[in-house]
Amino acid sequence: MEMLKKLQSTVQSTVSSAASSVLGNPVTREFEIRNHVASGGPGCLWKIYNGIKKTTKQEVSVFVCEKRQFERMNRRDRDAVIEAMKRGVTQLTRLRHPRLLTVQHPLEESRDSLAFATEPVFASLANVLGNYENMPTPVPAAIKDHQLYEVEIKYGLLQVTEGLAFLHNDVKMVHGNLTPEVIILNKNGAWKVAGFEFCIPSSNPPDQAAFFSAKEYDENLTPLAQQTLNYHAPEYVLQCSCDTPGDLFSLGMLFYAIFNQGKTIMDCGSSLLTYKRNIEQLGSLRMSVLGSVPDPVRECVKLMLNVEPTVRPDADQMSKIPFFDDVGAMTLQYLDTLLQRDNLQKSQFFKGLPKVMSKLPKRVLLQRVLPCLTQEFVNPDMIPFVLPNVLLISDDCSNEEYTRLVLPQLKPVFKVTEPVQIVVILLQKMDLLLSKTPAQDVKDHVLPMVYRAMESSMQPIQERCLAIIPTFSSMVDFSTMKHSIIPRIKTMCLQTSSLSVRVNCLVCLGKMLESLDKWFVLDEILPMLQEIPSREPAVLMGMLGIYKMTLEHKKLGIPRDVLATKVLPFLLPIVIDNGLNLKQFNAFMSVIKEMVRQVEQEQRTKLEQLHSMQEEQQRSSLAFTQVSSDDNKGTNSMFAGGGGGGEQQNGGSDSMMDKIWSSFGLGGSKPVAKEPVAASMSGSPAASMRSSSSSLVDREEPAVSLDMSPGRMPNQPAKVNLTLEEKQRLARDQEQQRRLKTQGPIAPQAAKPTSSSPKPRDLSKTLLDSKPMVPPSTGMMGSSQGMMGGSTCWSMMGSTTTTSMGMMGMTSTSSGMMGSGPTQSMMGMSSQGMMGMSSQGMMGTGGQGMMGKMGNQGMIGGTTGASGFQGQTQAKPDLSSLDNLFGPPKQKVPMGQMTSSQQQPMGFSPLGGTNTGGMGGWPPPDISQQQQQQKPAQNLSRGDIMDFLG
Repeated sequence: MEMLKKLQSTVQSTVSSAASSVLGNPVTREFEIRNHVASGGPGCLWKIYNGIKKTTKQEVSVFVCEKRQFERMNRRDRDAVIEAMKRGVTQLTRLRHPRLLTVQHPLEESRDSLAFATEPVFASLANVLGNYENMPTPVPAAIKDHQLYEVEIKYGLLQVTEGLAFLHNDVKMVHGNLTPEVIILNKNGAWKVAGFEFCIPSSNPPDQAAFFSAKEYDENLTPLAQQTLNYHAPEYVLQCSCDTPGDLFSLGMLFYAIFNQGKTIMDCGSSLLTYKRNIEQLGSLRMSVLGSVPDPVRECVKLMLNVEPTVRPDADQMSKIPFFDDVGAMTLQYLDTLLQRDNLQKSQFFKGLPKVMSKLPKRVLLQRVLPCLTQEFVNPDMIPFVLPNVLLISDDCSNEEYTRLVLPQLKPVFKVTEPVQIVVILLQKMDLLLSKTPAQDVKDHVLPMVYRAMESSMQPIQERCLAIIPTFSSMVDFSTMKHSIIPRIKTMCLQTSSLSVRVNCLVCLGKMLESLDKWFVLDEILPMLQEIPSREPAVLMGMLGIYKMTLEHKKLGIPRDVLATKVLPFLLPIVIDNGLNLKQFNAFMSVIKEMVRQVEQEQRTKLEQLHSMQEEQQRSSLAFTQVSSDDNKGTNSMFAGGGGGGEQQNGGSDSMMDKIWSSFGLGGSKPVAKEPVAASMSGSPAASMRSSSSSLVDREEPAVSLDMSPGRMPNQPAKVNLTLEEKQRLARDQEQQRRLKTQGPIAPQAAKPTSSSPKPRDLSKTLLDSKPMVPPSTGMMGSSQGMMGGSTCWSMMGSTTTTSMGMMGMTSTSSGMMGSGPTQSMMGMSSQGMMGMSSQGMMGTGGQGMMGKMGNQGMIGGTTGASGFQGQTQAKPDLSSLDNLFGPPKQKVPMGQMTSSQQQPMGFSPLGGTNTGGMGGWPPPDISQQQQQQKPAQNLSRGDIMDFLG
């Protein structure tokens, strides 16, 4: 927190200082003054601020000289200093040269300050060499840590030399005070000459030889109003003469100071006596004193520091010394003179520039080379030669430097389409552009350039674009790839008339598959392949490559249904194309076999899963049915009619089709045996159960061919998951089997007989007077009355009927008669089976009658059932009045002692139940004994019936 407060106070003091120093100065009307960055001029009296021109927003530097720093001087000194400062700016404003500091706004004076605006400035050479006088506090790190490279020093000194040559030869002027304080480094690193406060113009006309009059040095005047003695030539002080060699003496001192960390050979301050003493020592200057100066220029520096002016070289001679023949310095010099070159010279220079740039420091490239290159973007013919060098510099830039210095210059280039080499170069460096350019700028400037290239009608651009897109596809977001790039590639592939472009489209798509989504490939890429109009071998192989890549890549893959229904039907006709050679045919067959193998493997795995579940379900159902059938084996056999049949036998041998079905694992084509009609008509629940179970199994079991090869088991673990519907059906079947296994058998319970008081009844009158009547019935069977064997037989029901409700709530009462030959048998019976019906009837045989009720109950669907006599009897009627009605009395035989031939079972349990109850209230017979003694019922004779009827 304390540091932040300190920083805030520093900023506030700087801003307040700048505001107070230029307050009221007219320069503030056109320029916005910002932060204080450096100092320069004689004695570093000028404070340098960053600024912006209000109208154009152009970056500038504002030099401000505060008059309050002269308050301690006497009036004479103060006026001399201010006058010198004004003179220097005025003279600089008049001069225009690349080696001189450019003034953008002339000097403005106010009561408190002097100010003028120049091109953007980094610092003065004195600041870089360590002179921080009149600098902001703290000193900016950019200046404090700034180290001059050798190429910068060489080219900087060359620029100063060229500036002096311009003054001496063209302007006819002596600078008179060449020091590090008046050498200004601009934003691009160029060294500019300024500080013309003590310049001496020629007093002769231009057409005559120059003549310069010197002014004697005055020790009584403040040093700020006079030349700096440490860089002043001896003839100025000793002989009071002045000429151009005096500037070369100052240049020699500048050489020495730069290579000696800003220190000069003479350090005399403002003492003239000390200066004279140092000049005497300079006359016997040894080379060892110049040890810090590089060898190539050491001899020249000694000549420039000679006390005799005639020995010193002039500015033109110094600009041509071998020291300045450095490749880097010459390259920078050539860049500064590009405007003077034609396109041919520029193109040759730009071609060889990459070799030189590898030897230049990064800061030099950014400050000196890059601005010169970007100036050529206004010339479209030069962009193909300049652009590679700009992108080469961008490789070494940080993202911040690229965004600030390079990207603003490249944005207009992205929109240039002619010449075509521009687009090709940008596409080749697409990875660089995508990695360093901000996302929004990529969307607004970079990708539109790619889209324009893909939509170009020029084949070379299309092919180059298709070859480069896969290299940066992984760097583009999926949405852009899906909606912008892939659709354009598809359009190009389908609409182009060039075979090479179409093949390159397929190759491009194949290389981009890894960066695409599986379902996008299945929905967009694979269907497009079938729309390609041409069938050249190169196109076919390109399509095959996409299919193979999609099939084998672990991220992608093709489902078996797509392979079976879309891919294989498309590829198989291509195999027989006459244009394929043997190698191409083998490649197609290899991929097709792999697809078929995958379909076979996945489908077999699925079917094995289903077969395994069906077998488990069948085993459970059959096991339960076997237990039920074992319990009711005897009872079920009683109702298997004589007309029942087993399986139909095919007398002939197996046909060829039977063998084929057997080879497929379908078990032949023999018809399945049907249940006998008699068993169905008899309403046997056991038969119905067997028929239903058989038909259910036959219906649900699919025809599955199992691969029983040694390397494969039938119940091999699944490799493909079941669908949701199959899993739900499996869960329901398992739940039903679990309930059937856990549910115990239903124990039969005997019905309690209802007691009723016996009432005498005249049966003879009832039998003789009553007509055959069939009670109405509602149900599936209805009422029936029949006659068989050509003889008349009446079947009558008792006076009371019993109705029971079944599963579907239906009732039925039936009466029937069965006969064979002369003898007839009457039976009234109703059974409750699958539909839950009840009946009552009466049966008579051998002239003896009995009356009773019988009920059957049963259950189907995997549950147990109970059936039998209900044991519910009516009171026995008194039949003594009928004993002698039809003849001599016969011995009465109880129902329990009747022979097996005269017995007819009246109850059964289809699913293993037990029979309870009896006929006429008697106890039921033993079921096991009945099963052993059961024989076909004998037909009653007419005499037996007549005996019964009298």
